[in-house]
Amino acid sequence: MQSERRRAIVRDGIAVSIATGVYGISFGAISVTSGLDVWQTCALSLLMFTGASQYALVGVLGAGGSPVTAAAGALLLGSRNTLYGLKLAPLLGWTGWRRLGAAHLTIDESTAMSVLREDRAEARLGFLTAGLGVFALWNLATLFGAVVGDRLGDPRTYGLDAAAVAAFVALLWPRLSGATNRITAIVAAAVALTLVSFTPAGVPVLAAGAVALVIGRLTRNATDPTEIPDLDDTSAP
Repeated sequence: MQSERRRAIVRDGIAVSIATGVYGISFGAISVTSGLDVWQTCALSLLMFTGASQYALVGVLGAGGSPVTAAAGALLLGSRNTLYGLKLAPLLGWTGWRRLGAAHLTIDESTAMSVLREDRAEARLGFLTAGLGVFALWNLATLFGAVVGDRLGDPRTYGLDAAAVAAFVALLWPRLSGATNRITAIVAAAVALTLVSFTPAGVPVLAAGAVALVIGRLTRNATDPTEIPDLDDTSAP
């Protein structure tokens, strides 16, 4: 049974990596048309590696904004990964260089693939499968998109944006099994949709995350949270 669960985790991680990673083609194409060269575009995907922040940065630069403004917008969007890190650090239990490497791979997909697993080994497997898979494919796709550039046309016409969103929703949906989880998701989504039309990019995501944290804190003492066993099992890989 455990081996079946692990194979399913790997399959899901590969599927998510493909659906999300290939969307890097869009970033590569948009980045070079915004004024960055191929090497600058690839450096962003290698070093920044958080898609929303990358799009925010090249979007501001492409519109004629200053580098400082572009960096501020990217930082605002990327700050949501800090919330993920607070959850993942004790869950994964890595230290030293492993923890530093995990921080670089902490994105929406790797977080979704690791939380609520039955033990630490499965959480690490989900995190690494999605994190490394998306990292590899995103960077390869970025290079391809940057080299091909304008010849691609508008990447959204290929449905790549929809594929990435659909993959993330598919990961999230099975987690909404309890009433509290459903209510939290609905309220957070409503907050994000309300703010998106009149707040800067990144604020709706941060606000939705804050709302989810508050609801989780308020309901934690009223319910019996599901514990993740074996988190201190040092035999885990």
